[in-house]
Amino acid sequence: MKCGNCGEISEKWQYIRLMDSVALKGGRGSASMVQKCKLCARENSIEILSSTIRSYNVEDNEKFKTIVEFECRGLEPVDFQPQAGFAAEGVESRTVFSDINLQEKDWTDYDEKAQESVGIYEVTHQFVKC
Repeated sequence: MKCGNCGEISEKWQYIRLMDSVALKGGRGSASMVQKCKLCARENSIEILSSTIRSYNVEDNEKFKTIVEFECRGLEPVDFQPQAGFAAEGVESRTVFSDINLQEKDWTDYDEKAQESVGIYEVTHQFVKC
């Protein structure tokens, strides 16, 4: 994450989750993450906009697609490292694969119903400012 006030970039990975909600100072609501900048001491926040979460489907393969939007209040994401918690569904078999860990940017498994290997490969990302 990068501080929008002074430009300081966090040294360690910062993780935000949809289910997290942290109160903002002064009773101004809440956010998925609230962080005080180590350099300028400004309190910044970022909110995952749950209504913007979209699936990435087979027809989206090898294309960038917006899968989530954030409301950034002083925090700007500059990098992304996927973790566990992703899910996939077999295109023809409808087999559900849950709790997929994409930390290595690749995942493989075997679909018993379809009798074939399945996988997610070379996960990449980009951030687009709105």
